[in-house]
Amino acid sequence: MSAVCCWRQLACCCGSAACALCCSCCPKIKQSTTTRLMYALYFILVTVICGFMMSPTVADFMKDNIPFYKDICERIQAGVDCEKLVGYSAVYRVCFGMACFFFILLIFTLFIRNSKSWRAYVHNGFWFIKFVVLIAMCSGAFFIPDQDTFLNVWRYVGAAFGFLFLLIQLMLLVEFAHKWNKNWMSGTAHNKLWYGALSLVTLILYSVAVGALVLLAIFYTHPDGCELNKILLGVNAGLCLFVSLVAIMPSVQKRQPYSGLLQSGLISCYVMYLTFSSLSSKPPETMLDATGKNITICVPSFSKDLNQDGKLVSILGTIILFCCILYSCLTSTTRSSSDALRGRYTPPETEMARCCFCCSRSDGDDEEERTEKRGGQEVGYDEEKSTIYCYSYFHFVFFLGTFYVMMTVTNWFHYRNAEIEKLFSGSWSPFWIKMASCWVCILLYLWTLVAPLCCPKREYSV
Repeated sequence: MSAVCCWRQLACCCGSAACALCCSCCPKIKQSTTTRLMYALYFILVTVICGFMMSPTVADFMKDNIPFYKDICERIQAGVDCEKLVGYSAVYRVCFGMACFFFILLIFTLFIRNSKSWRAYVHNGFWFIKFVVLIAMCSGAFFIPDQDTFLNVWRYVGAAFGFLFLLIQLMLLVEFAHKWNKNWMSGTAHNKLWYGALSLVTLILYSVAVGALVLLAIFYTHPDGCELNKILLGVNAGLCLFVSLVAIMPSVQKRQPYSGLLQSGLISCYVMYLTFSSLSSKPPETMLDATGKNITICVPSFSKDLNQDGKLVSILGTIILFCCILYSCLTSTTRSSSDALRGRYTPPETEMARCCFCCSRSDGDDEEERTEKRGGQEVGYDEEKSTIYCYSYFHFVFFLGTFYVMMTVTNWFHYRNAEIEKLFSGSWSPFWIKMASCWVCILLYLWTLVAPLCCPKREYSV
């Protein structure tokens, strides 16, 4: 690593310079992108720490392998076995610190129009200083007086803001579905092969949704029980079929010619995933067999064969959950997504069909942007004329995401016996929250279809 590159990294951590890798073969990166990635790294780091705090396995490993573990715990006044640093109460405190960090940045970055102001310099740089501030806030939360009152109040605050973040996440999914269909439909005017791509992807999406429904019916129902599972599977499948029929109705097509089965298939797949995650979180039922012995039903047999603790479901659910959180935090702050959340969409005529349409050029791209390359990755300063995204709204989304992570990791209102290894198993509150998310997602998508019919004087373009 050259001295110039080392100096550049130091300027990134302690100054306002944009961060970049020291490898010159890496593609060009924009300052707005590096800033969002750095905040995402902060968010990931704290989330991982929260996961460790909720893991008895990690706590036992540290107890058995760290020398003088009890002495260290007593020295930092964390209890005999550092019990104050593990469990749901520790996660609440750490997330309180991170929420305060993003809330302060939210207030600090209000009404920033370009990257030339001193507040924009703070937002886009000084990463080491901000990291120290974040650690100080998370650590300081452990010294809040009257811990019982704080935890009780903070739990309900977290539930309210966590649900708001979930709502934004579902709205972004609906916006993504419409954007996908509109982008590929715009390509059919120039190349008829886009019709084939639309048909193929639509067929795949509906095949996945129907296949998931069949597998859920096989593994999560029983001929002599699981009535709730059967009802919910039937309701969700019926809702997916209903919105698919609404999307191709002549009256809807007349007002929204870019509405079609592609986005309905994507919504159906996501609803099936939420249904799977919800049923996996539901406590199992028991019934008497022919010999009078209690047997567990409404739980797939493969989970007991592969892993008795349901870790297969937990790992899969955690990966998808984490990807959804990061996608929501990063993409909801772009101009197109934030406009879509307020009901404003780009004209179809400006669309350029792409296979990877979500990586298309943003509205704020500037052909004459200033670039900088000093022995490493080239950096483009793309916000000198105007900001690519709203800084304060960016921090607001991460602020809400902190609450969603806090409530999810602590198993919402079943927090006392929560463990990260059993995050997706055996609790009623996550079950109903995920099931309600299915219905909210369907309602949001249905509203985007029927809104032009209900409000004909307003212009819609999705």
